[in-house]
Amino acid sequence: MLSTVNKVVGLGLWAILRSIVSAAPAVTNLGPAALNLGTAGGFTILAQTGISTVPSSAITGNIGVSPAAATFLTGFQLTLSSTGVFSTSLQVVGEVFASSYSAPTPVTLATAVANMQTAYTNGVGLLNPAFTNLASGLLGGLVLTPGLYKWTTAVSIASAGITLTGTPLDVFVFQIAGTLTLAAGARVTLVGVLASNVFWVVASGVTAGSGSHIEGVILGKTAVTLQTGATMNGRILAQTFVALQQATVVG
Repeated sequence: MLSTVNKVVGLGLWAILRSIVSAAPAVTNLGPAALNLGTAGGFTILAQTGISTVPSSAITGNIGVSPAAATFLTGFQLTLSSTGVFSTSLQVVGEVFASSYSAPTPVTLATAVANMQTAYTNGVGLLNPAFTNLASGLLGGLVLTPGLYKWTTAVSIASAGITLTGTPLDVFVFQIAGTLTLAAGARVTLVGVLASNVFWVVASGVTAGSGSHIEGVILGKTAVTLQTGATMNGRILAQTFVALQQATVVG
């Protein structure tokens, strides 16, 4: 008899738990869909015309240049692997690739660059922004929620920095028609948001000032520069040049 009562009670509790779970709201992305990086997502830094470092910088993840040759990787003191497919550097925790290396590296890089360009084009092409020309592009001390942001001008982030708040599923896309500049010491801070879901789609140059910190994926049409002591959590995918000045980038 006791076992039967236990079974009845257990079934009743299970029914209650199921009703609670069923009634719980689903967690969904409140912003646009994340941009697909394709194989470019396998690189912490990918550039078309070159990558330079003023030692010592610190990079976690693979870096690559294409169609530029290895001679356009400057400041890294590279050591070519025995296969000739990649090289290594004391400043890179990962592998270094260039279009002048042995197969299959040239094809691999060409595909990644094409994927990077497609991601940029897709990012620029997103419609119906939730915010247009917010604060006239002069950001500082703001807390931003998920969504598509569009500026027809340059954007500068003051030393007070900005905070992006949301959930691990939420996506931020920043469409910037001009330059993106972070002041010295400025910080982009994430609260509950993943850096992989933050996209800076920038038509002109990107400059992170000394000691600043940025989070997310930079899809740059032109050059990206991280000045002395600047740090980044994310990826730099630039269609021209990337310059690091004793900077830290963690992919």
